[in-house]
Amino acid sequence: MNKTYDLIVTAPEEFAEACAQVLFRTVREKPDAVIGLSTGRTTGDIHRRFAALIKEHGIDVSHLTIFGLDEVTGVSRDYFGSCIWMLEHECVHDLGIPKENFLMLPLTSDNWERDCDAFRAELARRGGITLLELGLGENGHIGFNQPGTPFTQRAFHGTMHDYLEARIRRETNTPDDIVLGGVTLGIADVMDAQAILLCANGAHKKQPLTDALYGPRTTDLPATVLQSHPHLQIICDTDAAPEIPV
Repeated sequence: MNKTYDLIVTAPEEFAEACAQVLFRTVREKPDAVIGLSTGRTTGDIHRRFAALIKEHGIDVSHLTIFGLDEVTGVSRDYFGSCIWMLEHECVHDLGIPKENFLMLPLTSDNWERDCDAFRAELARRGGITLLELGLGENGHIGFNQPGTPFTQRAFHGTMHDYLEARIRRETNTPDDIVLGGVTLGIADVMDAQAILLCANGAHKKQPLTDALYGPRTTDLPATVLQSHPHLQIICDTDAAPEIPV
């Protein structure tokens, strides 16, 4: 177990601000940072507050790189559930990030291995991941790294949970003969990040966060791999606060 992690517990109304401050400080201290963002119910308010802080303080973002951890595949970039749409509308537009400094895994590809390798190579060319923001799935997934994903896995394209696929197919009116999936940085790529910020809020995240931090390190719960990361910070609200073993 990583004994050096930093756990911050906030009031629910202070959660997004606390997480956004970590992103903001990273950019202020390293203007050419490479910051990875995750999408979902947890992070939207964080990203909006992050953009507001950057604008309030007049921080130059011309050398900042923002990238998405993962992406839904087989959908249009105009679909409100695509990761690129969410990040653009949550913070990238307001931040004024140069187009060439906003990196996303592709929505479609005729060679996923090639495109995943190219994405990883571009991150490396820019100096590697300075800070990676992660949400926490209720089953312990991080990105599209679902239970059973090897800890050695690099960026890959795969399937998504049936319930998520059904919802996206319904929202996009995608016919059954079109394959939907997900592409993501792998667990090994996540662990290569220089620093990780794990964000969790709500009572439904309490048990997953407790298991992720204090349970056995297992691919059955992918987030347990974070126990061995040397620079891990966790911010959660009081509802999600883990039960620390005595």
